[in-house]
Amino acid sequence: MPASKTVEIAVGVFVALGFAALFMLALKVSGISHEGGEGYRVRAHFENVGGLKVRSPVSMAGVRIGRVTAISVDPQRFDALVEMTIERRYDNLPVDTSAKILTSGLLGEQYVGLEAGGADAVLQDGSTLKLTQSALVLENIIGQFLFSKAAEGGGSAAPAKP
Repeated sequence: MPASKTVEIAVGVFVALGFAALFMLALKVSGISHEGGEGYRVRAHFENVGGLKVRSPVSMAGVRIGRVTAISVDPQRFDALVEMTIERRYDNLPVDTSAKILTSGLLGEQYVGLEAGGADAVLQDGSTLKLTQSALVLENIIGQFLFSKAAEGGGSAAPAKP
């Protein structure tokens, strides 16, 4: 009997460790886990943020360097104001850094991609990025394509009589 009890306890511990590993994997994949320390805040204005969400990644050269912390409408400019937190170790980004809203893959999640400029001055806590490019909205692109095709079709000559 005692050997059976030991095996049951070992199996129970093994199953518990398996559930803990799956939980940690789920946190890592979902991006909910808290990684790294505090950073500095940077803002950017966009005409359209598309499907960008709070906690979306902020990356540079394919490396995640921060997260989107807030998205709101600027009451003075009537455009989208995106606030991001950049990790402290990336505190040397030039003030003329540009921001784009990009999509990972064809229909993947959207994220903010930063591209460093060449200025000597660096971004500070509370800085606003001046150079931005809004998200490409697939519906708008399809609408423009269909509109241009309809305009081409409407301007053709009348068919010849047989």
